[in-house]
Amino acid sequence: MKQKYLIGLVLAFAAALPFSVHSAQPLRVEQLQRCGDRLQADVQEFCLRVSGLGEENWQARLNGAPIKHEAMQREDGQVRIRINPGESESGPLWFEQDGQSSNPVWLSLKGSHVVAATDKEVAKNMDGLTTYVDLISLIIEESHDGAKESRRLAEKYGATVVGAIPPLNTYQLRLTVTDLDARDALVLRMGSEVSVDAVVIEESGAEESVESESSREPAADDEEWASNRFLDAVNFYQRRLPRKGGDIETHPIRIGVIERDVDFDAPDFADFLGDCRSDGPRTCVYARDADKPDGHGTTVAGVFAAAWNGGGNSGFLRGLDKVGPGFEVIVERNSDAGITANIAASVNLVEDGVRVLNWSWGIHRVGAIDINGKEIDSLVRSGIAMSGYEELLEEFFLWLRREHPDVVVVNSAGNASSYSGRDEYRLPSSFVTDQLFVVGGHERSDKDVAVDDPTYAVKRSASNIDMRVDVTAAACVLGSTMKKGERGDVHCGTSYATPLVAGLLAAMMSIDPELEPEQLRMLLRRSAMTIGEEYDFEPVEADDLTAPILPSERSNELDHPDVGRSARLDMYKALDLTVQSLERVR
Repeated sequence: MKQKYLIGLVLAFAAALPFSVHSAQPLRVEQLQRCGDRLQADVQEFCLRVSGLGEENWQARLNGAPIKHEAMQREDGQVRIRINPGESESGPLWFEQDGQSSNPVWLSLKGSHVVAATDKEVAKNMDGLTTYVDLISLIIEESHDGAKESRRLAEKYGATVVGAIPPLNTYQLRLTVTDLDARDALVLRMGSEVSVDAVVIEESGAEESVESESSREPAADDEEWASNRFLDAVNFYQRRLPRKGGDIETHPIRIGVIERDVDFDAPDFADFLGDCRSDGPRTCVYARDADKPDGHGTTVAGVFAAAWNGGGNSGFLRGLDKVGPGFEVIVERNSDAGITANIAASVNLVEDGVRVLNWSWGIHRVGAIDINGKEIDSLVRSGIAMSGYEELLEEFFLWLRREHPDVVVVNSAGNASSYSGRDEYRLPSSFVTDQLFVVGGHERSDKDVAVDDPTYAVKRSASNIDMRVDVTAAACVLGSTMKKGERGDVHCGTSYATPLVAGLLAAMMSIDPELEPEQLRMLLRRSAMTIGEEYDFEPVEADDLTAPILPSERSNELDHPDVGRSARLDMYKALDLTVQSLERVR
């Protein structure tokens, strides 16, 4: 009886404590989205879900400056923040309370935001794919004022403008329809309007962990990244580019990673909380918090920035911290509105100063076949959806070339054993532009040969192929874990080869920020090692693993007898050539 009485006193005392004192839940920002009137430019509202936040004595900071309490409102587990873009800039936002700091998330004050459908606002179409019923996007002809014209069309068809990607003249409308027949009829009518370039129908599954497959684990994970000379590249950067006293000044670079979230409870990311730059230049990660360390976003971001010897993964840019200028890795998805949200987030990030975009995602058209002639049954979209996406992506790359010619996009080739470059099959990798780099995946072979031997690595069977692929990189990485020093699970796919290339491009830009996309591609492929067996004849139907290396992409053809063979990423040599190129310019 006495024991029960004491336990009761302890529980009563604990219940009387402020929530933030006795809660074991860490302070984490789990969600951040634009809310209220998304078309309002003077004052923007953001809704956040913050776990572990007590009722009193909390503070939110944007770019390190405290946000006024009168600009914030807390209700029903949400925090609503009002920001005046004229008085603030896009940047990291985090919360502080009782000595704790949350994970920083990137708050963009640019104007591109789209709305995701709820479970009640989607239906299955004739292809058996989930599609939005009452939300569509209109790409307005560039000769028209998109905002004005979208409002006119909305009024004409009884719709409401609810989202926008203004730089692409694209506006999202909510229709007054309840089924797909009514939607399709309205889409046909709106698509025939003279001012409408295209209608985008969203079919993306918001919760898909895209572009990942792990059917076969590598024999030795340390040999996977060795095939791209990962550690040699880190050592070269540290030795050749000291922060002080060196002859080359490095420059900070922002990287945009189009993913949903990152687990900040994992040791790989635990030291990114709060003001990441308080102790000087370093790699920083800004992202919403995930609830587990093996998610797609956590693994992709980990290839850039995971702590070394922490909890599974090891980030390339993190390895440059001792001498590097500081890299910002912004993990952002805008909303769960699929491909349209990916593009909206990309536009915002580019306008916020991102130089490298990592797109570890892609989709195939229904009916696409693999290299064996079998139909692909995952990550597929209907023909009408693909047509809209193709127009949206075309507008994005036209805008990028016109307004931001120094930005590069690095895209995964895909894991369907198919063709990456056929526009009737896959997006976005089929686009041909200097600003888009396409990455395939390879794995360690079973041959005991030197790392520069063409047979050291072989194509990963699931990786998409063809001449649109610029370079291949290691497809398998170890994921993050919840315990320090614990070996992570193996994750494989072109999703994880892509950030190896994107991180390398960011490092090359930090050495010479004046490098143009065409020059970056030349340095990347000129430095590449060869991969695969040598054939007497070229593969039929251009079934190359990557685009063949041209003689012009080698500094001396006699030194490289494998000209014409496929390209395997050499991170060390790419950095070395970048430094040599800069010194020649000087």
